[in-house]
Amino acid sequence: MNYHRAGSGKPLLLIHGIGGSWTSWGPVLSALEKTNDVIAVDLPGFGTSAPLSGPVTIYTLADAITDFLKEKDLLGIDAVGSSMGARLVLELARRGNILGSVVSLDPGGFWEGWERHALFASLTISIKAVRALQSIMPLLTQSKLGRKVLFAQLSAHPDNISPSLAISEMKNYAASSSFDELLYNLVYGEEQQGSKKGSIKKPLVIAWGLNDYVCFPGQAQRAMDLFEDARLYWFKNCGHFPHWDSPEETVHLINHVTQSNDGLLNL
Repeated sequence: MNYHRAGSGKPLLLIHGIGGSWTSWGPVLSALEKTNDVIAVDLPGFGTSAPLSGPVTIYTLADAITDFLKEKDLLGIDAVGSSMGARLVLELARRGNILGSVVSLDPGGFWEGWERHALFASLTISIKAVRALQSIMPLLTQSKLGRKVLFAQLSAHPDNISPSLAISEMKNYAASSSFDELLYNLVYGEEQQGSKKGSIKKPLVIAWGLNDYVCFPGQAQRAMDLFEDARLYWFKNCGHFPHWDSPEETVHLINHVTQSNDGLLNL
């Protein structure tokens, strides 16, 4: 599994969303590395990591992350996940004895009814368009208007996304060998299991952008109902990726959760 590691301090694992890579964390990396030993992974089948040899699901990716942490002697590491990666850190927290404190940013997997079908249709259309437009993607991502169109579903401020991050994301989405299989299994595969009150001993925060058009804000309560030990944090004026729309606030939340001595939060 390819990964980026930099900084010093308490180890912190970053897990990207579907189609992304470790570079998706660009807007918050340097700030987090000031106080953390950051390990940002490319999940199997994404970035430059080879795909899994078998099915690609939340559960098999969680197994792969667990094996990676055992290999690197990082069991118990604090972790932050985004989107699909946010669901992954919830699954790992549910399993116990794998992660420390956890921040889950706009996790997928808590949609119901029409939301499920709408998400699958919109992301399927989007990935086909991204693949078809690769030849002109450098031009599109250099333009504020182009970024606004490309990232309208993902960000509350898409024209503020840097051209370098935009082109990196668009290339990674198009090149992800596991995107299609994982998208289908994420939407129509295993239902996320929860955890009973008192079963998760470390701080767990589920954070949500109020302007999320991928995982609608109403889904936050469903996540909270499943993970009874979690606390909920709202990002105002943020979309699906708070670490893009409000990097400083995201870093503050992560450090508050993972570096407080008692784990208590005033959210």
